[in-house]
Amino acid sequence: MYAIRQWSVRHARGLNTFYSHFESLLLRLNGVFRGLGYERIERPVAVIEKAVKGLLFDCKMCGQCVLSSTGMSCPMNCPKTLRNGPCGGVRADGNCEVKPDMRCVWVEAYHGSAKIPGGVAAMRQVQFAVDQRLQGRSSWLRVTREKSGTPATNGS
Repeated sequence: MYAIRQWSVRHARGLNTFYSHFESLLLRLNGVFRGLGYERIERPVAVIEKAVKGLLFDCKMCGQCVLSSTGMSCPMNCPKTLRNGPCGGVRADGNCEVKPDMRCVWVEAYHGSAKIPGGVAAMRQVQFAVDQRLQGRSSWLRVTREKSGTPATNGS
């Protein structure tokens, strides 16, 4: 899984481009999603999202994906789950102090962001603390609802 996660960071530009097209598709499907009911399709979409993003990014399904802002390196893979940059314990070789055999998620995020136009600037945006109520929910559907102006229900 770790090797695929590193591959995803190395290919951040292409994955980011793919995701922007995928997001456009999701927005065009908003009417279908509303017709079916967002709550009704939440579970099957979350299962698909977990499979895809779990494979590529070792996704933890926090429900508040920031991969496009972190060079395709998921901050939830940080043992300390830091969402706004590295801790003070990054080793000189760029590895994590908690898991010395793993590169720091934020070192990887910087390298991935450097490959995405505007990516390093996007890393500077403050990410809010994880809303635990969204754990396991689809961030794809959340983004679609937010960008289309579709109101959320039941705390999602």
